Formats: sequence, structure tokens, C-alpha cells
Amino acid sequence: MAIAAGPASAATSSVDLPEGMTASYLVVDQETGRTFGDGEHQQYRSASLVKLFIALDYLESHGPDHEIPADDLALLEPMLRSSNDDAASTLWVRDGWDEIVKRMVTKLGLTDTAPPAARGKWGYTAISAADIAKTYQYILHEANPKYRDFIMGNLAQSAKCGSDGFDQSFGLPSAVPGPKAVKQGWSGYGAAPAPGEECSETDADVLRVLRSPEVKAATAVASSGEGPTGAQDIDLTSRAMHTSGTVGADHGKIVVVLTLEPATLSWQDSAGRITELTRAVYRRGAL
Repeated sequence: MAIAAGPASAATSSVDLPEGMTASYLVVDQETGRTFGDGEHQQYRSASLVKLFIALDYLESHGPDHEIPADDLALLEPMLRSSNDDAASTLWVRDGWDEIVKRMVTKLGLTDTAPPAARGKWGYTAISAADIAKTYQYILHEANPKYRDFIMGNLAQSAKCGSDGFDQSFGLPSAVPGPKAVKQGWSGYGAAPAPGEECSETDADVLRVLRSPEVKAATAVASSGEGPTGAQDIDLTSRAMHTSGTVGADHGKIVVVLTLEPATLSWQDSAGRITELTRAVYRRGAL
């Protein structure tokens, strides 16, 4: 199913933004084809939303008959559920670095997505709300059902705590009631939360794999992108916070909200602002 467009199917009135926030968003009603969005083709750095591409590329490259080894599950599951960066770096390096993004652009027909200028910084992949919505549509309607069930099943188990200690319950998890499958992203807030704001969950088997030599070698050369990099035509300075996923037991609505915030804004303030924006966007998109 393609994203519906045009005056007859798309609501275009924008939602008011908090001062200093840049945002783009898109809601797709998969039953009616109706969309509600603003700035949906504007490019942002992906932060952890690129993990959708990494997971889908892994599955597509191995084929539907591939039984995922336990050690690979210990990378894929925390990457999707708790946004584990070390797992993403390992699969990024193993499966071809920026070639992952290039393959997904071609396969899914993405128009605004591009690899990072520095190939090791996967979190600086350029994306748009429209391309992330199209990615969900591909997973739900065109990908092999095994890939759909694996990715969406893990996103439905999105953890409250990110692997880096940040609380990733902002946006969709807090703003919208009912069943959800969610992938979050953030960048520019540092390597760890401020003291007293830590959110932590651990899994012994995941920790074992993430201490492996392969993971250590990969994380030495690849990362989410925090820190200096070469020139790129997207904002790498502002703080980025994104929420994306589906709402409803049948994944009836796709919601993508991408935001940039001033570097002075705290995690908690950013989380509150994107949650309120997501609530407003979802309500408008549901009309």
C-alpha cells in the first residue's frame, strides 16, 4: 500500500510547535489511505531509526528460511526493543556499513534517505518522516510475513529503558493509548542520562554477547554518531528526538514524528514536548 497523497486524502493543516522546536510528522491511516502530515519530506539525522533498516536488511539478506542464531538474536532483539547501540554497530559493520542504507533505499524506493557522510556514524543517516512511514508500510505489506512478524513483534515489546540508560517512553508510548509497536531515536543528549535520571534494565545473555570480541571491534569503528564528523546536508548540532511506529492491534495507523530541539534543552523537557506534539498530531490524524 502506497502512502496516499493529494488534497482529497491528505490533511495539511499543521500543529503548533513549542518555541525553538523543528518538527516534521506524518500519520497514515492504513484502512482509508488518509494522511495527515507537515514537512514529511524534510531530512533529519536518523539517530536510532536507522535500526529499522539494519534489522530489515539482515532479514532480507539471509532469506525467510534462515533460523536466526541465538547470538544474532541477542543483537537484533535489544537493538529493536531497547535501542542498543553496540548491537547496531556490530550488525552495521558486519553487513556492509553504508551499503545497508543504499540497499534499503533501492529496495523500498526511498526518496529522502541517504547514507551518512562518515560511514561509521550510522546515526547520521539522512531520513524523512515520509520514508520512515514507507518503511513501515513495506514491512507490514510487502516484506515476507516472517520479517514482518519478527520486526513488529519486537517493536511491540519496546522497553521503557534504552540500553544507554535513557527513558525511551516519550512520544508514542506515552501519548497514544492502545497497542503499539514503537521504534524511538535520539541524538545529542550525551552518552548517559543526568545523575538521578537513569533508567536501567539488563539481560544476562544479551550482556554476554555484547562483551564479545566482534562487538568490541565493531564499536571501536562504528557508532550512533555522537561527536564530530564531516560535512553533511542535515542538522547534526541540534538535539534530535524521534518517535515512530504503529498504533492498534492490526497496526491500523502509522505515526512518525521527527524533532530537533535546542542544545540547551534537557532530556526531560524534550521528552515532554515531543509527547505533547505526538498527542496532538495523532488526534489530528485520527479525525
